[in-house]
Amino acid sequence: MNPPPIRSDPGTFDPRFVPTLDEARRRIAAVLRPGDLAVDATVGWGRDTVFLAELVGPTGQVVGFEIQDEAIRRARDLLVQRGLQDRVTLKWLGHERLNDALDNRAVIKAAMFNLGYLPGSDHTVTTRAESTLIALEAVWRRLDRSGLVTIVCYPGHPGGMEETHAVASWAADRASSGDAIAWSCAFLNSRRPPPRLVIVAPTPRPNGNASS
Repeated sequence: MNPPPIRSDPGTFDPRFVPTLDEARRRIAAVLRPGDLAVDATVGWGRDTVFLAELVGPTGQVVGFEIQDEAIRRARDLLVQRGLQDRVTLKWLGHERLNDALDNRAVIKAAMFNLGYLPGSDHTVTTRAESTLIALEAVWRRLDRSGLVTIVCYPGHPGGMEETHAVASWAADRASSGDAIAWSCAFLNSRRPPPRLVIVAPTPRPNGNASS
C-alpha cells in the first residue's frame, strides 16, 4: 500500500487543506540554503524530509525524528529512491529527544513540525503537547537568527486541540517577549476544526539583519 499523499486532517483526504502544507514549505524554502542544517521533527512517510534534503543540497544535512517503524522504513526507502540518503540522518526517537541527537554546537536553520497522527497508521499514536513543547524549545535554543520554525497543528483529533493551543501559546510567549515574530493562519470555511499553521522566526536585530 502506498502512503497517503500528505498528512491530512483526520478523516477523508481533503485537497482544501493542501495550501496549509504548501505555505509551510514556501516559508521554509525562503530561508533554507545549501549547506544548512534542517530538522524534520515528524518524519512520517518522509515527504517533508525529502523536501528539506533537496533544499540543503549535498553539503547540508537533515535530521529527522520518527517513532514508528513502518514510517522510518518507508521514509528511508523514499530517500534512497531520490538519491538523498547521504544527506539525511533518521532518528528512531521522539522529537523531544532532539538535544540527545544533535551535536552541542549544531545550529538549525529551519525546522518543520507536522503534528497529529500519521494517516494510514495507528491513530492512537499521535504527537502530544508536552513532548512537542520540549522539542520546540530545543529547536528554538539552536535556531539561527535568520531561520524559522513551521508547525502544522491538527485540532480535530483527540488531544489535538490541546496541542494546538499549547503551540499557539508557546509562539505567543516568544513573540510577546520580543524574541520572535510569530504568525498563524487557518481556513475558516471548514465544518471541522481545520489545520492551523504556526510560523515562528527570531526577531531581526536592530540593524535589520537577522543573522547570527
